[in-house]
Amino acid sequence: MKDVATKRPNTEMRREYDFSGAVAGKYAKRYAKVTNVVLLDPDFARSFRDSKSVNEALRLLMRTAEKRKTTK
Repeated sequence: MKDVATKRPNTEMRREYDFSGAVAGKYAKRYAKVTNVVLLDPDFARSFRDSKSVNEALRLLMRTAEKRKTTK
């Protein structure tokens, strides 16, 4: 059996790839419309390790804000 961990990925571009007609950023606007990437500051990233924990905290904050609106 081969040791998979010792294999190095081939990072060189193959000669048969032709990007001469490529357009930089061709789909950037379309992609930006359907994604919502948010970068957390390091202090938040330590507390919120994944998107699930961030979403739970934000939902709790939204519910709390909505309750405060209705009680005033």
